[in-house]
Amino acid sequence: MPEWSEELVTAATMYYAQGETMETIARHLGTSRSTVSRLLKEARHTGLVRISINPRATDRSSVGSTLERLFGITVTIVQVRDTASELHRVNQVARVAAQSISDAIEDEDTVGVAWGNTTAAIVEHVTPRQLHGVRVVQLNGGANGSSTGIPYVGAIIGPMAAAWSATPLLFPVPAFFDYAETRQAMWRERSVQAMLAIQRRADVAVFGVGSVNSPVPSHVYSQGYLDEKDFATLTAEKVVGDVCTVLLRADGSWRDISLNARASGPTPQELQRIPRRFCVAAGTGKALPLLGALRARVATDLIVDDATARAVLDLL
Repeated sequence: MPEWSEELVTAATMYYAQGETMETIARHLGTSRSTVSRLLKEARHTGLVRISINPRATDRSSVGSTLERLFGITVTIVQVRDTASELHRVNQVARVAAQSISDAIEDEDTVGVAWGNTTAAIVEHVTPRQLHGVRVVQLNGGANGSSTGIPYVGAIIGPMAAAWSATPLLFPVPAFFDYAETRQAMWRERSVQAMLAIQRRADVAVFGVGSVNSPVPSHVYSQGYLDEKDFATLTAEKVVGDVCTVLLRADGSWRDISLNARASGPTPQELQRIPRRFCVAAGTGKALPLLGALRARVATDLIVDDATARAVLDLL
């Protein structure tokens, strides 16, 4: 837990709880207005102060309500200017998602997290909270033929766990096994079964949507997890993307996709057992796989930018 100075607590209390001006606080502390501004910024950054705007109060869009009605989920639409780059769009959605997810975590929760560009962006904006007994568990394996995946995945799971004073639990298996038989054998190992049991008991899941074709390439399709033969199979079987490295078609089907027999992540059916499931998506290149994910009923909560939400409705 951060150590907050008396000066920091006083400035934050006077400004946010008592409604005093920066000038008044500066006079009270015997310092400058710029110093007070710095203190207030530090109070927000370290988690002493958490500013919350209820997204349900601001999301009046018919797009959000239509998606809620169609898929029976809670939808938060993040307004992003039309000219924004894809990276900026991801960052803006990640900011909102980080607050919503953090607010949902309670003491003793187990949080399942799938690695990817979107969850990596979310980690950058998670505000620290002092929680007790929380575990953050990796949902899908991260290794491939050239890397263990641990540095990349650890940079997501570790900081997220640290923000909530939680225990990080990595899942050191391949994202995709070379052979389905190898996966079946590994799943019989006691150590693997123990991790799978923790995943199944998760209270909250956090994941993005991978896209085979997107202006910002999804990590699973750009970092050596699949070879040329695998990509040919994706095309032949009409795969549009994935959730937790389990591949999906636009109609939400996944069971008969051959590569899924080698995938290490939870299937949509397995995800549905987790009570609260945050799906976070940004960029219109994610619209088609997001539609597949929604049809597969993987989410209870969707946080998405306005342009991508409209693109999903256009596809419908």
